[in-house]
Amino acid sequence: MLLKKLSEAIGVSGRESEVRNIIREELVNYVDEIKTDTLGNLIVYKKGKKQGPKMMLAAHMDEIGLMITDITDDGLLSFKPVGGIDKRVLVSKRVLVGDDKIPGVIGAKAIHLQKPNERKKPLDYKALYIDIGAKSKEEIEKLIDLGTMASFDSKFERLGSKTVKGKAFDDRVGCAALVEIMKKDYNFPLYGVFTVQEEVGARGATVAAYDIEPDLALVLESTTAADVPDAKEEGYSTRLGEGPALTLRDGSTIVFKAILDRLISVCEEKNIKYQFRKFTKAGTDAGKIHLSKNGIATAIISVPARYIHSPASIINLSDYESTVKLADEFCKEIEKGGF
Repeated sequence: MLLKKLSEAIGVSGRESEVRNIIREELVNYVDEIKTDTLGNLIVYKKGKKQGPKMMLAAHMDEIGLMITDITDDGLLSFKPVGGIDKRVLVSKRVLVGDDKIPGVIGAKAIHLQKPNERKKPLDYKALYIDIGAKSKEEIEKLIDLGTMASFDSKFERLGSKTVKGKAFDDRVGCAALVEIMKKDYNFPLYGVFTVQEEVGARGATVAAYDIEPDLALVLESTTAADVPDAKEEGYSTRLGEGPALTLRDGSTIVFKAILDRLISVCEEKNIKYQFRKFTKAGTDAGKIHLSKNGIATAIISVPARYIHSPASIINLSDYESTVKLADEFCKEIEKGGF
């Protein structure tokens, strides 16, 4: 299953090559052009049979993770976060370090040794370390350099009939959906862009949109589902099982209304269950894409996921399947006469 393969691949921001190689292998025989730009974005292109608006579909390959910043004399690894991570979830989590995927565990001072005030708040990064079982700094230096990335060690698995658990659904679920779309044929010029470094400022999307200069763009993302105990309904953002989420606005963009209206009409005409993503301060690649050059008409389709930016998140496969269907039907609408 492609989603499983992508979820378990390691691709912390700036180190997306494993994810990029999987996607390239999936699409190389389905597209007219495929290339990697200087920053690392994977850009695939299908010419289409007719002239029409130039469309860009985007999904980011990178995930949040950890960067090794120091090696202690007693053989432990200090680290800093790459992207937004909740410090509360880190202690005792398994990680894989570097290209060789060296297994390790995030450790901290034992709780019975902590002072009372230390137990009342999440431990700071300077109080955490990665333990790979080494005895000395010299032993580690043979294996790991400063700047090496570490990723959470989480396996993809089914939970119930339509729910799955896995790492990095933000945004490997968008990547999987985009691969499915790029395997289909439409009669207008279509770019699929698998972007890098979204989690640290949407950097890949910035340069890709400037280079391609599309007429319109659609971002395929994963977004927070907060339908859990202790969260008020008005703060849910999205719910699992209620279909793809359409964004009105977020912390980085107000979506282009003509595209949003067309997405809504497609959902209603094709009986695709959908929901609106309630406002959050978070942003997506759309925030950078829509500001490129003279401006690009941009909208977002998101797959709801619980516990994003953590070692494991959960999605409903029905939401994913409906997202692919919505993106496909939207592209068919573009074939009929623009947007």
